Amino acid sequence: MKRAAGILMPIFSLPSRYGIGCFSRSAYEFVDWLREAGQTYWQILPLCPTSYGDSPYQSFSTFAGNPYFISLEELIEEGLLTVEECEGADFGSQADRVDYQKVYRQRYPLLRRAFARYRGDKNPEYQAFLEENRHWLPDYGLFMAVKGRFDGKPWMEWEEDVRLRRGEAMERFRRELEGEIDFQQFLQFQFFRQWRGLKDYANRCGVQMIGDIPIYVAMDSADVWANPELFQLDGDNRPLAVAGCPPDGFSADGQLWGNPLYRWERHRQTGFFWWISRMSHCFQMYDVTRIDHFRGFDEYYSVPYGERTAVNGRWEKGVGIEMFRKIEESLGRHEVIAEDLGYVTDSVRRLVQESGFPGMKVLEFAFDARDTGSASDYLPHNYPENSVAYTGTHDNETLAGWFDSISPEERRMARDYLCDQHTPKEELYKSFISLVMRSSAKLCIIPMQDYLGLDNSSRMNRPSTVGTNWLWRVKTEQLSRELQEEIRGITVRYGRMNWN
Repeated sequence: MKRAAGILMPIFSLPSRYGIGCFSRSAYEFVDWLREAGQTYWQILPLCPTSYGDSPYQSFSTFAGNPYFISLEELIEEGLLTVEECEGADFGSQADRVDYQKVYRQRYPLLRRAFARYRGDKNPEYQAFLEENRHWLPDYGLFMAVKGRFDGKPWMEWEEDVRLRRGEAMERFRRELEGEIDFQQFLQFQFFRQWRGLKDYANRCGVQMIGDIPIYVAMDSADVWANPELFQLDGDNRPLAVAGCPPDGFSADGQLWGNPLYRWERHRQTGFFWWISRMSHCFQMYDVTRIDHFRGFDEYYSVPYGERTAVNGRWEKGVGIEMFRKIEESLGRHEVIAEDLGYVTDSVRRLVQESGFPGMKVLEFAFDARDTGSASDYLPHNYPENSVAYTGTHDNETLAGWFDSISPEERRMARDYLCDQHTPKEELYKSFISLVMRSSAKLCIIPMQDYLGLDNSSRMNRPSTVGTNWLWRVKTEQLSRELQEEIRGITVRYGRMNWN
């Protein structure tokens, strides 16, 4: 990985005509914009289909793609939809926010119309897609179809015979729901075909895609339903314990994520087949893969199932470097970023070092007493070359919002470090970006909200909350030529430009 720079912005945050960012023309135009701004990387959030709360970190499948990101414009070009049908749908009126309720209610009827007009049996590309993805797609298609039959209820609340995947029930539902299964497979074909087109275009333009995968999968997912033996479940496929993180300066109760925990001994017995399949899938999708909560492979926080907070959890030993050696042995060496934030111990540091993956450094943590790590680790003059530097991540406040939220003493510390007591607060985010960009870290990623100097009303996520997250979208006029030139200038200034 060369010294370079990139921008963090999810697909759903792109401008678009139909309520949510997707693989439409706007995505291709953003690639052009990134190239002209001198950026080598575009980092996105997980592309999986989202469930309750709309979080990309709680998905119905770790392998599937989110149908929201399918470009309706492209379906129009294929003759599967009409302009009038798409224009007649109400996706919401706010250009800077996603209205998920309206997107859900309006988009799926359109996608079903497109499916009704599609002749997949005549398309060899579609048939090849079904064959190439047979290790996960049939289970996912059946999972979503049965979920629809039971009014969207979690699979833990389905009838016992299909909940426990008994043979007769599985065959019966496959027959009865054949049309719905085909629809779900059609959505995945369209998603991956369009994603591949966008990624190929980005690569031709010199822009590499950084994908993101959560360490855990959702309990209500095809992954757990189809592979219960890989997770810490009881004989009735109910969780024994769930994931979270302990109390810290940001949350007195900790964070109760609720994801099922891995039964690592079973994964060892299979030669880590499921994880190798998962990482192979990611390596095909992305140029670089960021693994969220990497420290959980060293030790993971286990909370007894049924607890209301994460206070009574405890640390358990994880799988360590063993799995990553198996992955590399099977798939070769690939570009990975290890999200090693939070409570970092010496053993976590050793795991990151043994993996060789670059870890993450977040500027905001250097001047914030709420963080549980060592502040000195996050001061830019201490960043090692083999790291990825951020002003903040999708889970943090925006730079402008963060500076308002820290104490007066912490603000003084930050200004002293900058040697800048005079820049107006409204412009100070530019100084912080410059600070990170001139660090020794090979790669520097800045969230788009920080380049725009936006406050916390544009924050992406507030952990352990629902209803106000994953909403922000950039407006077309904010992607100005002036901002592009400003970003290009700072990228050139600190030696992160990789082309003329």
